Parts: sequence; C-alpha cells; structure tokens
Amino acid sequence: MKLSIVIPVYNERAFIEEVLLRVQAVPIEKEILVVDDRSTDGTRALLEEFDKAQSEGYRFIEVQNGKAQLPLENIRFMFQPQNQGKGAALRRGFEVATGEVVLVQDSDLEYDPRDYPKLLESILDGRADVVYGSRFLGGPQRVHYFWHYAGNKFLTLLSDALTNLKLTDMETCYKVFRKEVLDSIELKSNRFGFEPEVTAKISKGNWRVYEVPISYAGRTYSEGKKITWRDGVATLWCILRYNLFD
Repeated sequence: MKLSIVIPVYNERAFIEEVLLRVQAVPIEKEILVVDDRSTDGTRALLEEFDKAQSEGYRFIEVQNGKAQLPLENIRFMFQPQNQGKGAALRRGFEVATGEVVLVQDSDLEYDPRDYPKLLESILDGRADVVYGSRFLGGPQRVHYFWHYAGNKFLTLLSDALTNLKLTDMETCYKVFRKEVLDSIELKSNRFGFEPEVTAKISKGNWRVYEVPISYAGRTYSEGKKITWRDGVATLWCILRYNLFD
C-alpha cells in the first residue's frame, strides 16, 4: 500500500532538510509532497534548488552543508503563489496525492517520522480508516507550555462534545487517512482551522477512527513555534462553525 506524505512548509529553513531526511529514512513505499506556502526566510529558494536539480535528472542532492545526501526521486515540490495557510497547502497536496493512504507531516522537528509504523498499523491491517496520533496517550514528549496544553484540552473537549468522538488530541499534526476518506469530504479552511474542520467532517461519515500514542518534541517560540492565542480563538470558531453550521 503506497503512502502519500503531505508536508506543508512555511519559513522552516532551519529544519526542512532534516525533516526530509528523516521522512526518507522510513522504510516504506511512499511519495513525499512538499507544499511551500510562500516562505520568506530562504526555505522557498532552497526547495526551488531541489526542484531544479530534480528536473535536471539528479537523483540525490547534498544537504546540511554536504554532510548528507537527500534522495529526490520520490519527492514532488509545489509552490503556493501566495501565503494562504496550512489548510490551503494541505488541500493542494491532497489533490495530487496518488497513495492509498495519506499522512500529514509538519515541516518542523516536533513530530518524529519513526512513529509512522504505529500510525499506519491499524489502517494496514484493515481496522481503521482514519488514525490520529495523540501526544497525550503516554508517548515520550518534551515538557512544553502549560497554557498550550490547557488550551488544547479545552478545544479537544469542545470538539469531542460536538462530534461525539472520544479523542484526546484533536489538534495533533499526525493524522492519517485512507484516500477515499479525503475524497469524500470538502475542506475549506486555509489556516489551522483544518484540524477541527476535518475532525467534524470525519465524524459525520461512517469512518472508523483510531488514536495511537506518539512522541512529541514541542518547540519554544525562540525555536520557531508559530501558533498563538489568536489561532486558538480561530480554532474555537471553526469548531462551532463546522459542527453546527456547515
């Protein structure tokens, strides 16, 4: 079963090379769909170099100042004409995905691709259609901001109350779908509203949803974390919108 890994990218020049190396290191048949959301920190220029090298027939490219080689054969690079947000970047990746299973991977180092086997297990053995990787089911994690944790738990609880799904981590990056699940729903959110929107729309279908523990190495703001309280407020509205009005 082929896996499509969709990676939305915005201003992750410090991490994108290592993320791609770690994703490539997972021993499974896959395509990697990298969608740059109009980065301004050098990320876009770097990915354009990779794309150019690939178009010229290079199978590998040197990364990390020549310390490693990144295989290019199974990567597709896409470039948004303007910054639209994570949800818009994911929609573009989902549209071109050719795998039977689609996995969302953030472009920082908070989520570890070595968790792919546990994320895929219940789909590959026929038990699940959708899998969420939970940061709160016992996997190792770096201790991170209390108010982020509290906000996440509140938003997940509200989402659960409206969807009638018993999730512990609605906001997790690691979400895995059978391709037919994504093909059956229309996604609209451009930013972080993707998380509550896709959860609401999955709950309205007859899909089998599983949750598994994952590791998590949360970043600080000085290390590049982008989500703020404004995104939390927007997520709250999206939970209400997509469960009650859409």
